[in-house]
Amino acid sequence: MKPYVFISRKLPENVIAILKEKYTVEMWDREDVPVPYDVFLQEARKADALLTMLSEPVNEEVLEAGGKLKIIANMAVGYDNVDVETAKRLGITVTNTPEVLNDSTADLTFALVLAAARRMVEAAEFVKKGNWKSWSPLLLAGQDVHHKTIGIVGMGNIGKTVAKRAAGFDMEILYHNRSRKPDAEQELGAQYVSFDELLERSDFVVCLTPLTEETRNLFNRNAFRKMKGKAVFVNASRGPVVNEHDLYEALKAGEIAAAGLDVFAEEPIGEDHPLLELKNVVAMPHIGSASIETRYAMMQLCVENIDLVLSGKKPKTPVE
Repeated sequence: MKPYVFISRKLPENVIAILKEKYTVEMWDREDVPVPYDVFLQEARKADALLTMLSEPVNEEVLEAGGKLKIIANMAVGYDNVDVETAKRLGITVTNTPEVLNDSTADLTFALVLAAARRMVEAAEFVKKGNWKSWSPLLLAGQDVHHKTIGIVGMGNIGKTVAKRAAGFDMEILYHNRSRKPDAEQELGAQYVSFDELLERSDFVVCLTPLTEETRNLFNRNAFRKMKGKAVFVNASRGPVVNEHDLYEALKAGEIAAAGLDVFAEEPIGEDHPLLELKNVVAMPHIGSASIETRYAMMQLCVENIDLVLSGKKPKTPVE
């Protein structure tokens, strides 16, 4: 009997063709609606491989149910939706999709810096609503980005790629990370500083840290109060790293100037989310890696990892 592969979202047929040639493949038939948990659990019981998204909770129950499971191929860099420790205990390989999305995610992150600083979304809506009646010296005037100080919290591969873009804008680059990154310091002149010093000195604070118990609610009211009054905060990592109520209060009180957000504590958010009522918030629907080229590369990497593991070989990008 051929190994059984379940894919938790509808993917293009040309991407999964290689799997269909060799394995029995079933795929949830919706691209925009997550597979119900009971269906996902039922599929896990039959599967040798699962191709999952961040929206699927690959928890202990799912992993224990998957008596034949050999691999979880998660289509993301992050894998906080996967119980990695249980997977290791059960001998199930977990893979992610690093590297292939560094540039695309860095592009979106820096776009949030620019959009929030220069009030781009607010200005676009101003025009669309017919409010542009004349010119004035300070009409929708924002802040310069060039020659300012950017502080990057989480200097992984994406963080370093954002730093390269910042260097092109002649920015001073500060970073805080669990460990120092000598390559970023040598190549880009990045300065390693404490978390508090980064908050105090940066004009733009960019969060790119993974979600762990240590980073959950890292950005709270206390952190926002340490930032400059004209600081812009950008989060392109994981929503729960930020206390959203505290961010709302800091923006409302004018303790920081603006925010650019690609991620939220619970996704998707509704139009009644408090942060969306603020003009100085640029909100995106978690599209950091959402270019056509990059999303296809992520899918293909998942497919390759599944094929390698089911063929008895080592995957390209195992989570260690």
